[in-house]
Amino acid sequence: MSMVEKNYEVAKEIYAGIGVDTDAALESLADISISMQCWQGDDVKGFMFADATLDGGIQCTGNYPGRARNFAELSADIDLALSLIPGKHRLNLHAIYADTERKVDLDSLEASDFAGWIDFAKERGIALDFNPTCFSHPMASDGFTISSLDDAKRRFWIEHCIRCREIAVEFTKKLGKRSVVNYWFPDGYKDIPADKAAPRERMADALDCVFARKYSKDEICESLESKLFGIGSESYTVASNEFALSYALSRGKSITFDSGHFHPTEVISDKISAVMPFIDEVLLHVSRPVRWDSDHVVIYDDELRSIACEIIRGGYLDRVNIGLDYFDGSISRVAAWVIGMRSMQKALLYALLEPAAALKSAETSGDYTTRLALAEELKTYPMSAVWDMFCERSGVPVRDKWIGVAEDYTRKVIADRG
Repeated sequence: MSMVEKNYEVAKEIYAGIGVDTDAALESLADISISMQCWQGDDVKGFMFADATLDGGIQCTGNYPGRARNFAELSADIDLALSLIPGKHRLNLHAIYADTERKVDLDSLEASDFAGWIDFAKERGIALDFNPTCFSHPMASDGFTISSLDDAKRRFWIEHCIRCREIAVEFTKKLGKRSVVNYWFPDGYKDIPADKAAPRERMADALDCVFARKYSKDEICESLESKLFGIGSESYTVASNEFALSYALSRGKSITFDSGHFHPTEVISDKISAVMPFIDEVLLHVSRPVRWDSDHVVIYDDELRSIACEIIRGGYLDRVNIGLDYFDGSISRVAAWVIGMRSMQKALLYALLEPAAALKSAETSGDYTTRLALAEELKTYPMSAVWDMFCERSGVPVRDKWIGVAEDYTRKVIADRG
């Protein structure tokens, strides 16, 4: 019996003492697919306009060598990352990652422009999620896209979003796994606007045009993302949380909660159960904001555990789509993926190992002492032994063994990119 197996048997017995079945927790964790963001691998450059300056109120900092420059490099990096992450996951694409030789702009994209990605996903048995790219483009140079006062610009972005819907539906058909599409728009003002209403009215009308064609929820899940502010839109964003949530509720869409898109004292873990009585599905873009929407690599911290616990305690696994959204160019981009994905999984495992019924029972009976005491004791339970077993059963490196694999890949593959 290996050390991992010995430690697991001890942990299994300890958790059984509080009524938790560790084997069941591992089975549940294996069924949870997290959508891994492709844009971590190349600093949100994409393939269509790789020389464009990143804008839309977002930044990627750092100059770690070896940024992926094309489909071959990015897909190879993604493969390496996935080989170090236990479980079966999803891949999240932005529209600018079209891998096509034809001359095409965002408003004329077709599913055929993503044939390479479809083949990539099919060969690995994973799903593809999708995002319109409404930034880093001349038609968004003034900070407005789908709510623009300029009819031509507004029509351009409407058409782009329509094309993205069609592409996502094709992903679902080709892969047999439903695609989740997220709509985020950077529209806003740097300083205080005189008219906050008109852009929101234009955005609502434009979105109605985008969603005019009806698709079933088996074909596509569509979600609208809000943001408090961005660089260049510090005073006003058109798609505020109130706007996005109201539109989603009134139009039967999903709402996206991004960890970095709220006031620094707000957390998305508290928002999940608040909307679930009224909405069918929620999409999470899990990030780590440091004082602002800084998109730091996700780590296993208090808020990540709280997000996972809200999902598991509420029984929302089949209604919450989990995706990661950060981009850090200051460290190994492959390692950044692995750290974030494994951290999200650790948080989910922590939640699955909670004796949720006991915690809720203590709360219902008014025994807040037991609720707090048990919650605190759980923090030092041997979850790491259960995690190690999950990695071993999944055929990926246990504990820090993956770091050497990633470093070896950097020396042998990434270093040659210059």
